[in-house]
Amino acid sequence: MLVMKFGGSSVANREQIEKVFHIVEGRRARRPVVVSSAHKGMTNALIAAGKAAARGEVDAGAAAIRLQRGIAEGLGAPEALLAPFYSEIEDLLRGVRLVKELSPRSLDYIASFGERMAVRVIADFFAREGLPSSAHDVWDLGFVTDSVFGSARPVEGYEARMQAAFAALPADVVPIVTGFVGKNEAGEITTVGRNGSDLTATLVAAALGVDEVEIWSDTDGVMSADPALVKVAQNIPTMSFDEAAELAYFGSRVLHPETLLPAMKRNIPVRVLNTNRPEHRGTVIERQPGPRPQAVTSIAYKEGQRILTVTSPRMFAQAGFLSRIFEAASRSGTVVDMVATSEISVSLTAADPEALDRAAENLKPLGECRMLSGKTILVVVGHDLPSRAGIGRSILGALADAQVNVEMISYAAGSINFSMVIDDADVGRAVTALHGTLFEHR
Repeated sequence: MLVMKFGGSSVANREQIEKVFHIVEGRRARRPVVVSSAHKGMTNALIAAGKAAARGEVDAGAAAIRLQRGIAEGLGAPEALLAPFYSEIEDLLRGVRLVKELSPRSLDYIASFGERMAVRVIADFFAREGLPSSAHDVWDLGFVTDSVFGSARPVEGYEARMQAAFAALPADVVPIVTGFVGKNEAGEITTVGRNGSDLTATLVAAALGVDEVEIWSDTDGVMSADPALVKVAQNIPTMSFDEAAELAYFGSRVLHPETLLPAMKRNIPVRVLNTNRPEHRGTVIERQPGPRPQAVTSIAYKEGQRILTVTSPRMFAQAGFLSRIFEAASRSGTVVDMVATSEISVSLTAADPEALDRAAENLKPLGECRMLSGKTILVVVGHDLPSRAGIGRSILGALADAQVNVEMISYAAGSINFSMVIDDADVGRAVTALHGTLFEHR
């Protein structure tokens, strides 16, 4: 059994969906389960419609419905297939406009329509093209979540529910399943977060114990750097779960940060492939990848960070001081990405400015607090970093030659991640310089 996830660019229009059809048809013998995102731009259009309705705008959903109707018509889908969804969207937005309030619950409800409509037109198209397929909202297949709207996760025991639901499906029909969405025990629609269809795919895969997960997008797998910055970025044929997880968290645009956790738990390989070049090998992510010639696997970056530095002579040789800092950060809801310490100061980074401001207020009794914004976490990831003498010199030397100032460094003993903080404005120059040194001039 195989789970295949297709992103928004892969199902953007008829031309792309025809490519998906041929890819899925070629894997029919492996009993594929297809997890689909919304069509490209659809979720953004729905969210914009919800916000417009909350401002009191009339016909707020017109653009989103027009986009979906155009794609459906291009696929030859009958109008009646999605007509109930168009009406439901309009009714929901009318209610939002009347109360002028868009709650997290309502926003999840609105955002869910993209995947729900996409799977229906895709399944309809596949069936008319000769590949028996059926559309499913993932909650009808046992995917029950908690009630954390905007970032829901499946409840304990969802695996057994999914196994029973899939066992009841016809073996010769390809299930086309919604990504990104779920329902809680009360029957309220939730979402697992933006770009969360990757995560849905691996959660479904873990529940069913499949042989492999394929993530289909518009890139040739995971690359050695962001191709938008480095035109000569290279495909990475194989990498480990922990390398891919680090890259995803620190800004690699290919995978949702939590995608790999369910696959790691069940040791299910994840293959990242290009819908536009299905013959390309892509990247396989697994527990024990094969040997590679270079120490570095990839370079990633996470922009829009802020640095909070707490300075106090009272830190010197005082037990428990760090715990007080992290307790204050926790109370403020700050998700800390990176930490560096000295005898009298602690610096930490986070992306949420409001949470970090709350943390700074909590920390003022401990010492002087200083905040810097417009920063980027730049990471070099590789399993062999700890064993390669001089790798730190190569990294920092490349940045120095590029006139990029490094304001903060974090590298734990035995770590596969060498992290630095630089100015947002220096990202392009820094990534290009690092890639040249670590990949092109070996």
